[in-house]
Amino acid sequence: MSVFRKISTKDLALPKIRHYCSYQERSHLEVQEKLYSFGLWKKEVQEILSQMIEENYRNEERYAIQFASGKFRMKQWGRIKIKYHLKQKGISEYCMVKALGAIDEGDYRKTLEKLAKQKWNSLGEEKNKFNKKKKVQDYLIQKGYEYPLLSATVNDLP
Repeated sequence: MSVFRKISTKDLALPKIRHYCSYQERSHLEVQEKLYSFGLWKKEVQEILSQMIEENYRNEERYAIQFASGKFRMKQWGRIKIKYHLKQKGISEYCMVKALGAIDEGDYRKTLEKLAKQKWNSLGEEKNKFNKKKKVQDYLIQKGYEYPLLSATVNDLP
């Protein structure tokens, strides 16, 4: 017998999925996978997903904005990395544009400059300035910042 109990009816799954969605914003894909893990059929999953949208438990635009602002604020990701992860979660292009547009440009640039300076200072033992700038640049690319923006920031470093 399985350790996990399968929820086999729509009526039993609905309160569980409402709690799952009210606890934290979820993408369409996450909710769909959770419903399938309950052992529901495709038709039941589609009905529940529609009901969740009608009841405003699920909102793709709200999810995308919250995801983007959270990853920027907490992990200091750049727009490229955020967009990549939103695509992985099946978010529409429209919602991605709205979410990335919700990030304040001034805060974005300040964060980029702060990250560049922190990385620069952490490479204090590096003697060759070109190597040092390359390492800072690679770090910022890995964080998901746009090349023209990070290039200008790195070139302004001492």
